[in-house]
Formats: sequence, C-alpha cells, structure tokens
Amino acid sequence: MNIAVFASGKGSNLAAIIRQVKSGKIKANLALLVCDQPKAGAIAKAKRAGIKVALIKRDDFPDKKSFEAKIGEALKENSIDLIVLAGFMRMLGSELVCAYRGKILNIHPALLPSFKGSHAIRDAFDYGAKVTGVTVHFVDEKMDHGPIILQRAIKIDRRDTPESLEAKIHKLEHKLYPEAIRLVLEGKLKVSGRKVLVSA
Repeated sequence: MNIAVFASGKGSNLAAIIRQVKSGKIKANLALLVCDQPKAGAIAKAKRAGIKVALIKRDDFPDKKSFEAKIGEALKENSIDLIVLAGFMRMLGSELVCAYRGKILNIHPALLPSFKGSHAIRDAFDYGAKVTGVTVHFVDEKMDHGPIILQRAIKIDRRDTPESLEAKIHKLEHKLYPEAIRLVLEGKLKVSGRKVLVSA
C-alpha cells in the first residue's frame, strides 16, 4: 500500500513512521509527503528518507476547493491508498474526506472528545486535568471527531510544565501512531458506527 503523510511542522511523527517503515514493522511504501508550509521541518526529513514531496501552499489558490483539488491530483498521481495526518494544521474539506472515507487517519494530543483543537496540550494543562493522552482516529467532516482507533492515557504530574507534558505526549504519539497504522494496513479494524473493533 502507498501512504501519504500530511504535515505542516517539524515532522516528528513523520520521522517515527519512517523509522517503523525502515525497520519493516510498517509494511507499506511511504510514497508522498503533502506539505503546505515551505519552511516545515518535515520536508527535510522526507527528502532525507527519499520520500517524494508535494509542496502545495494554500496562498497559491483562490479558494479551499481548488487547493484541495491540487492535493487530490497529487494523491492520484502517486496511487495513494492511505492518508496519515501528522501535524497538518488544516481541516480537510468534505470532497477529499469523501474520496478517501475510512482511509484517513489523524493523531490528536488529548483524549478525545476532550480538548479538541490545535492547543490541546496547553488546554488540558491549564484546565487542571489530572489525565490526558493521545488519540488516533479516522477523519470525518468534523474537527477531531471521527471514530477512535486507539487511545492511551498519561497522568499530568504536579511537577509537569506545559513543555514537559508536551514531551511526554510526543513520546507516546511516536509509539501509538505506528501501531494504529499497522492495524489499518493489516486489515484488523472493523468500524461499526462510532465503534472501532480490533481483531486479534
């Protein structure tokens, strides 16, 4: 199967996925990085790993529809089977979601449905939550909403700072996301409504 990773930032989850592919634990071809930020660290990581990069900037298009149409072209050109969102800081539109229904994954740095949005780590910390964590889920048309594949919890220690909590979250993400990707690739997930069942 051909995987496209979408990223807008440093690419730490991309790096974790690259390591798992190289080790043979994820049996798939990392065919494409889709990035909307020319200065994103993910680009250099992809190039070092020999992954094709599609830099598609939103500002180059008159509207979201044409922007995502260009993304769709890149996905078709590279015969993409699975999309993995790894710090891609844009919500996907309904046409793209529909075209790849059940084939788009996202990772969120909180235990959904709590603390949705782009500041989840800080929000959980500021709220005084005792527990937060990481969620991997399928993507639908709503923000941080699709059926949940895997979740893992982390205790927020009284000595934690937002920075130390972020480091703990990222460490867990780098373990959980490859695990979820493997389950998808191995056909071990069955979706029934909002429930995702994992077979042995």
